[in-house]
Amino acid sequence: MRIFEITREIYIGTYDIDFAGHVSNIVYLRWLEDMRLMVFDKYFPLEQIMDEGKIYPVLASTKIDYKRPIKLFSKPIGTMWISRMGSASMTFSGQIEVDGQICTQAEHVGVFVSQESAKPVRLPKIILDQHEKLYSRT
Repeated sequence: MRIFEITREIYIGTYDIDFAGHVSNIVYLRWLEDMRLMVFDKYFPLEQIMDEGKIYPVLASTKIDYKRPIKLFSKPIGTMWISRMGSASMTFSGQIEVDGQICTQAEHVGVFVSQESAKPVRLPKIILDQHEKLYSRT
């Protein structure tokens, strides 16, 4: 199930293109990070989480599968959602499409870390509350 989903149009600048004529791998990471932050902005503001909980988000892992190249004048659409929630981690899944074809698929596993101890903590209450509010089966 896709929860906390966002979709956005992605702009490609000439500075995003590498020597082979397609979008550079590092640009995909930036696009994915932008989408991950959009999930936070839309559903549970990161600033509030960090201020109230004295915690910060950390990416534990990132996996990207490049299926098709994206070129300068392409019109990519990015989608990101949370595909799994554990007691202390969340998996963000995302994809980038051009003309309805998936060009890139990715997963980020994220955790929250205490600002004091630098150790992982449970997911913030605001995320769990928002999940209950939006996706409760009652």
